[in-house]
Amino acid sequence: MTTVLVTGATGFVGHHILTALAEAPVRRIAACRDPGRLPADYDGAVRPGDLRDETYLAGLLEGVDVVCHAAAWTSLYGNARHVRERFLAPSRALLAAVARSGVTRFLFPSTHGAARPGRGADAVAPGHGPAYWPHLGAVVAIEEAMRGLASERVTMVNLRLGLFAGEHYALGLLPVLTHRLKTRLVPWIDGGRPSVPLIDGADVGRAFRLAALAPDLRGYEAFNVLGPTVPTLRDVVTHLHERHGYPLPWFGVPFGLAFPFAHLMRALDPVVPWEPLIVPAVIHLLQDFGGDNRAAAARLGYRPQVPWQDSVDRQLAEMARRQTAPMSLRRPLD
Repeated sequence: MTTVLVTGATGFVGHHILTALAEAPVRRIAACRDPGRLPADYDGAVRPGDLRDETYLAGLLEGVDVVCHAAAWTSLYGNARHVRERFLAPSRALLAAVARSGVTRFLFPSTHGAARPGRGADAVAPGHGPAYWPHLGAVVAIEEAMRGLASERVTMVNLRLGLFAGEHYALGLLPVLTHRLKTRLVPWIDGGRPSVPLIDGADVGRAFRLAALAPDLRGYEAFNVLGPTVPTLRDVVTHLHERHGYPLPWFGVPFGLAFPFAHLMRALDPVVPWEPLIVPAVIHLLQDFGGDNRAAAARLGYRPQVPWQDSVDRQLAEMARRQTAPMSLRRPLD
């Protein structure tokens, strides 16, 4: 039986991977710092610890065939030092441990935004991490480290995922957007035409389960993994308005002005008492990267099942229960 270890098992991606793997003939191992946050019905093995602990890392991969590296430390802007120390360095250390171990497959959740705009159709192509978003730079660095370590013995699988939505998610486009819509200061960007490729956590989990076990994967493999359909920004905001009562934007700006405006907001952040309305990372994710599910469907058997509207509705319902204050753009999530 294949043994699959999931790092970051209590986070959004890790939670959904563990849930999806329950339907596969595998032995699950959850690697996390706080086992008390694991799902109540989880009945697999647990290896508690911190990836920054060399002693912990030395024994973490014993008997493991496949690693799903879902541990992350993310922020929509800033926190460059923390991103390096808490995400990039531990990820590189884990990859080095994989290279010394008997692990035969390593999976990583990247983002569709790691591609260069307009070039996302080829998920294998090298990514680009802009200087204004340290977290994305770390993601691209991990992709390249995987590319360098891929071999006949170890298969590296990079999944460039859409924008997360659904239950168990506390950071991302929806928490940012919904709070700022209430201010009526958020404009339509490019008339609401930018794509918003949402993907539900359950579909993320399914994609990882398929990629962990798919035959005929060799060397460095990469796939775009999106939801069943890709809405526009106008589709999403209109749904929030009609279904949940959020106000519609009352003015618009062309896309060409969105980045300068976001950079200005970030530059003013140290001297004003409020948070910026928007930051470059959010505008970055609204660019048209291209890409679809065809390669993942053909080679992994991936078929997304959750409509984006259902993901939005369930995430908002959970936010209403759990989120006591607006999400901070500075907020790290680990």
